Amino acid sequence: QAAADPMSSSDAPEDGPKETSSVSQNISDADAFKILLEMKMKKRQKKTTLPSTVTELDTEDGSKVYVVGTAHFSDSSKKDVVKTIQEVQPDVVVVELCQYRVSMLKMDEKTLLKEAKEINLEKLQQAIKQNGVMSGLMQMLLLKVSAHITEQLGMAPGGEFREAFKEASKVPFCKFHLGDRPIPVTFKRAIAALSFWQKVKLAWGLCFLSDPISKDDVEKCKQKDLLEQMMAEMIGEFPDLHRTIVSERDVYLTYMLKQAAKQIELPRASETEPRRYIPAVVVGVVGMGHVPGIEKNWNSDLNIQEIMSVPPPSASSKIFKFVIKATVFGLMGYGCYRIGQRTVQFILSMPAAQSYLQKLTEIRSQH
Repeated sequence: QAAADPMSSSDAPEDGPKETSSVSQNISDADAFKILLEMKMKKRQKKTTLPSTVTELDTEDGSKVYVVGTAHFSDSSKKDVVKTIQEVQPDVVVVELCQYRVSMLKMDEKTLLKEAKEINLEKLQQAIKQNGVMSGLMQMLLLKVSAHITEQLGMAPGGEFREAFKEASKVPFCKFHLGDRPIPVTFKRAIAALSFWQKVKLAWGLCFLSDPISKDDVEKCKQKDLLEQMMAEMIGEFPDLHRTIVSERDVYLTYMLKQAAKQIELPRASETEPRRYIPAVVVGVVGMGHVPGIEKNWNSDLNIQEIMSVPPPSASSKIFKFVIKATVFGLMGYGCYRIGQRTVQFILSMPAAQSYLQKLTEIRSQH
């Protein structure tokens, strides 16, 4: 009712609430469905003016997919997402997130900003426990890249996804899908693609990332997402890594968009009502760097089973894992030794301890 009649309560006549209450009690489920559906279809028929960052794709059964290419740290991208969803009134919204990153949809900007800046030992332990030593370390290093951009811009990542989530909830009968490959799979496949020295070199580059970034730099990167551009510069010499982090995810995102674009069943007020299907309207929200890959793969027959498998660890991975563990345990052992040594020295320096030791010496001398 609020969507059908946007007039504010202050402008409504005094007898408005009673009349509305009477109408809402008399309206049937079938009529309510029909009204909402008609409103949605009426909005779709209006002439749309979409942002220049939107790419329109079609399916064989007549469904339409509007892919919004975004920069993950951009106010302009948020506006593009909101405008596109409002204009096309989609049946499904698909975002470049997986279940391991869905928490960013529920957090506010302030909390996310704090979380992104704070990379501590607890988060490292959680990442290693969840993804294994190698993948956990890689995840933390990539988080460091994201945290670096966050600190430079004072803006938390994923704003366009949160806007998409909010706007999708305002569209009648609109579903919200996570369209990205799970992070553990991506990291494990990325690690398996690198040699021992490539892993060391990549980790070194990520650890010492410190170049300043401005908001103008972000907007200049609308044709290629900033975070992915920075990663591309660092992994440019590792084509296998680029394949697993970018190209394979292009395929996965394309597959998920095509799945979402299958014909949809219209809502039914009861089980006795006959089923009706119409072409779907889908909005996809992805990093700008993935748009060319999605266009390239759109008309191909895709099979994601291969890119979802995790290869067994190589010999170099086992060596690197052993070196990391040995280093960590070595540092922990040395720390315990130093702490223990200092603790003993501290206890022995206390007056009570010295007095006790003196008495023991006197007793021994008497015997």
